[in-house]
Amino acid sequence: MTHELTTRDLTNDTWDDFVSALGSNGGARGCWCMHWRLSIAEWMEGKGEGNKRAMKNLSRRKPAPGVVVYDGATPVAWCSLGPRSAFARLDRSPLLKRVDDEQVCSVACVFVARGYRRTGLLPSILDAVCDYAAAHGYPAVEGYPVDPPDGRRAGSDTAMTGIASAFREAGFTEVARPRKDRPIMRRAVS
Repeated sequence: MTHELTTRDLTNDTWDDFVSALGSNGGARGCWCMHWRLSIAEWMEGKGEGNKRAMKNLSRRKPAPGVVVYDGATPVAWCSLGPRSAFARLDRSPLLKRVDDEQVCSVACVFVARGYRRTGLLPSILDAVCDYAAAHGYPAVEGYPVDPPDGRRAGSDTAMTGIASAFREAGFTEVARPRKDRPIMRRAVS
């Protein structure tokens, strides 16, 4: 099933929709999508309300820290994205380290709202995110999904980066596989 999804920058105007998509826990364990933006100590210290305030502050800046994805007027997902340099912890990760010097729009988190999970919506969300990245001048989008072995399901803590099969369905190709279950995938958008 194809969905005509739209994206809107996370700003004060879309803040309530962001909160709706992430739920009362702010995604997994009070993250509020700050996992890749902070050191682990900073993230743990801010867990919950501190991380929520930090994201609220980012939502007031340009460029936006990500987009809320809508199906009509309904927020169905959140995607944390931007230049790889916006994600300090991602850039320091030995597992997901930079594979080359290509300027990419990193998709650090794709969080699908509770009522829309396991519906096959993720490839359409990724298409909408790629359209957004192309409109903002990025040559490529890079993702860091999990690829659970033997058809197993990923847990909410690991699925935050997306699922490899959905990335493949959305036209991404693997550019590296630093670990058996963690490909780095890209899609050219310009």
